[in-house]
Amino acid sequence: MSTEEKIRDSLDKVLIPGVMRSLVKMNLVRDISIHDGKTSIKMASTALSPEIQQNLAENIKKAVSKLDDAGEVEVEFVEGKAKDINQVRSVVAVMSGKGGVGKSLVSCLLAISLHRQGKDTGILDADITGPSIPKMLGVKGRLMGTESGIMPVPSRSGIEVMSINLLLPDEDEAVIWRGPLIGRTITQFWEDVLWGQLDCLVVDLPPGTADAPLTVMQSLPVSGIIIVFTPQDLTNMVVRKAVKMAQRMEKPILGVVENMSYLYLPEIDKKMEIFGKSHGEEMAQAANAPLLAQMPIDPELARLCDEGNIERYDGDIIKKLGEAISGILT
Repeated sequence: MSTEEKIRDSLDKVLIPGVMRSLVKMNLVRDISIHDGKTSIKMASTALSPEIQQNLAENIKKAVSKLDDAGEVEVEFVEGKAKDINQVRSVVAVMSGKGGVGKSLVSCLLAISLHRQGKDTGILDADITGPSIPKMLGVKGRLMGTESGIMPVPSRSGIEVMSINLLLPDEDEAVIWRGPLIGRTITQFWEDVLWGQLDCLVVDLPPGTADAPLTVMQSLPVSGIIIVFTPQDLTNMVVRKAVKMAQRMEKPILGVVENMSYLYLPEIDKKMEIFGKSHGEEMAQAANAPLLAQMPIDPELARLCDEGNIERYDGDIIKKLGEAISGILT
């Protein structure tokens, strides 16, 4: 291993306060040079306050000085915009033509599954007027940042989260905005948030085919879309509109997920289709995409969501959903 590789490995162990991701994972290391027994390290100052910069500089010097061939260590912070620093491999949008079908739930479960596979994962909550991601993940706290960028807030397991609820004084504060302002906010969540290096960013879209979904499809490099629906005939009719929107925008549909597909009664070992017969295969054919999952009504999952502990859920659906998407994205 070269000296530069050793230095980078050391920097990968220096965590950013409040975010708990390393300087390397946040892609803040701009340059490493070794000359005449001196090591010079340039770091982006994006979203870092002067106090945090000073703290990081001290930690960098301590970590790198332990290397025999590093010599004297100098740390310099340079300006950089979040959108120029971010390296997001895949952007997956979760959408539906209708509200209340479980888009946010599927977004969380997908992110949790990918994170458990060891992938660096984030969630961009684009449902500006009805955000629920922070509640389900139990994410609270003040956002850190400067004029150059904003740091996302990590969940308990380390999933990066950005939502309008993290900017409001109270989580039940109403966001009464018109479409253009909502669109600009979504764009800022993509461009001004320091996501760093992510394997996948899951975007939770609001229902419908109007301004917000259109902004995401036009402004973000969407790798693919997951369509969520429930068994009712009325829902299927509306969801087909979302399918057609994705097709017209030439965004690949990675698959469809049927939520509330059934209720399992273990006492009699029977699946009860409370909302009617499954339309999973029918919707998969309409979207020309695979049926990724048929999610049951699970009281345990509902309880964990209400408590903000969805990351504790360990149902089979998490593994199946993550494996299906990982296979498509790789």
